Amino acid sequence: MFNKRTRVKDLLAGDKANYEATVMGWVRTFRNNQFIALNDGSTNNNIQVVAELGMFNDDLLKRITTGACIKATGDVIPSLGKGQKVELKARTIEILGDSDAEKFPLQPKKHSLEFLREIAHLRFRTNTFGAVFRVRHALAFGIHKFFNEKGFVYMHTPIITASDAEGAGEMFRVTTLPIDGTAPRNDDGSINFKEDFFGRSTNLTVSGQLEGELAAMAFSDVYTFGPTFRAENSNTTRHLAEFWMIEPEMAFYDLEDNANLAEEFIRYIIRYAMDNNKEDLEFLAQRLAEEEKALPQDKRSEMGLMEKLEFVVNNSFERLTYTEAIEILNESNHNKKKKFQYPITGWGMDLQSEHERYLVEKHFKKPVILTNYPAAIKAFYMRLDDNCAPERQTVSAMDILAPGIGEIVGGSQREERLEKLEQKMRDMHIPVEEMSWYLDTRRFGSCPHAGFGLGFERLVQFVTGMGNIRDVIPFPRYPKSAEF
Repeated sequence: MFNKRTRVKDLLAGDKANYEATVMGWVRTFRNNQFIALNDGSTNNNIQVVAELGMFNDDLLKRITTGACIKATGDVIPSLGKGQKVELKARTIEILGDSDAEKFPLQPKKHSLEFLREIAHLRFRTNTFGAVFRVRHALAFGIHKFFNEKGFVYMHTPIITASDAEGAGEMFRVTTLPIDGTAPRNDDGSINFKEDFFGRSTNLTVSGQLEGELAAMAFSDVYTFGPTFRAENSNTTRHLAEFWMIEPEMAFYDLEDNANLAEEFIRYIIRYAMDNNKEDLEFLAQRLAEEEKALPQDKRSEMGLMEKLEFVVNNSFERLTYTEAIEILNESNHNKKKKFQYPITGWGMDLQSEHERYLVEKHFKKPVILTNYPAAIKAFYMRLDDNCAPERQTVSAMDILAPGIGEIVGGSQREERLEKLEQKMRDMHIPVEEMSWYLDTRRFGSCPHAGFGLGFERLVQFVTGMGNIRDVIPFPRYPKSAEF
């Protein structure tokens, strides 16, 4: 059988020696025509394959170049070299795939993240991205494990949708109509989407939340985990046009229940990655520490990556209202000395990332759950708080803010009262008639319910310490870029 191989990670983890094994992988380096550093992606550590002098012909040895793929069979023996307990003394070596050493972009040297973004199809073979994407896998698996253990139903919500859950309008259109100007038109000159594939205007989804709510009204506890899309022209280290979202929806939950679940969820999945990817996280922590040495002292993190993760999983999150947060920010020396790019203008303003990070990193020095935001700056489906002054109407919303990146979770108790939801939709110019299917959940057996959304890439950023969100998704999509 061809694929009777042992993973490098398993070979290096074992204590025994003096047995036969087959390894397959990609050559990182080949020294002295004898020592091959081989990696198969199961770990950042390489297995040393020893090609004993005189055992292999020169034509074969010349093909063992950086990037080449090989199969080696031999004896696992104790290693005399530093850094590994065992090595493989090869009896046979087969070249599975050649690599032109002069043209292969990943030479055995340090490459910038900017350069590696340009060759995203090959960057998986570096230690940094090997570690990042193994951690990403662990977090994804941990997410499913968490919800499965709690009895949630995993729901696949549509990627093509006619609704705009956020009311933001920044969506990618899906159409089969011609784009050369010959598409059928209505009398007023607008495009006649009745002639389109779906018979109406459709887009790529910005959220699976609304459909998730429908399912929660039958299963009680559901979650979605899928791709979402925003046609937002943001060239920042925090935004992508295509990203993944985790969106649980729970019947019989209020705002406090929602915040409790979100906090438990974040701590669980971070702990899962720490328990199962310790080696990768320690490598990324070292990488981050080296990177921060080049920064001015005031720009460096107060805690190392492992310390920060331990701090999150071992401490309760700080909870306060938006109103309390505005008071803290307004009275801060940072605001008084005009150090914020966006000044604190008072109650009702939308908080920027710099304000969120100040609360987390400078004031509380721990993750923060902000609640009860002004209704005017939040989405239509959020429940209006009772007993509010008309000029300070708030909603039962919450955001979880994390050090380094700001908002990581956004959620709310949903408005379960039909009349109030319809009025809110009219106030925000959301077509009530078109959303009749959504409003049916309020007409037939409505109940208090809540949910939240977590941007998966921001979570991966937080856990890996990577500074740019484009480095935690395999093939990033952002303005003017859809490579690979």
